[in-house]
Order: sequence, then structure tokens, then C-alpha cells
Amino acid sequence: MAREVSEEARKVINALSQVEEIEDPVERAVVISEVLSDFAQREPRLRDLRREAVLLMRADRVSYRQIAAKLRVSLGTVQSIERGHAGAWGTKPRRKSEQPPAEE
Repeated sequence: MAREVSEEARKVINALSQVEEIEDPVERAVVISEVLSDFAQREPRLRDLRREAVLLMRADRVSYRQIAAKLRVSLGTVQSIERGHAGAWGTKPRRKSEQPPAEE
């Protein structure tokens, strides 16, 4: 079963597909570098905007399951977003017990 994609997301996905279709490998690599650099700068803000939406829904007492359905993500993903752990495993905040030892 194919996952439904919003019109806005489809536009972005189509634009990224066009990058992959650039014939000249050097030009394609340049464009990919530019896109990845831009995304790296935007990613934290995009994650914050998504978390803000989850927190607003939770404040309105919307259930995790309802939020998951609205956002088209899993229940666990909604819970991770709410906790601020929606990034890659390596970017999750560490617990105090997991902090690296202080340098002397």
C-alpha cells in the first residue's frame, strides 16, 4: 500500500527527483551539495515546527493515536517528537548518566 503524500510534499519530492536526473555528474554533485547544505540548515527549524504542532495538539488533549493519524506517522514517532527525540539516534539528548566524563 503506497503512502499518501500531500500536494506540497509531492512538489518537493518532484524537485528532488529532478536533481537526480541531471545528466552531468559534476553538475549533479554541485546541486546535491547545495541542497544538502540548505537542508542541514533548515532541518532543526522543520523539526521544531513539527514538534510545535504536536505540542499544540496535545495541549488540546488530542490523543497520540489521533495525532499519529493526522501526521501520517507511527504512534512511537509522535511520542518521540513530543519528547524532542525526533532526530537521528545520534542527535538525541543524553541522560545525565550517559554524559561523557568531564575533561580535567
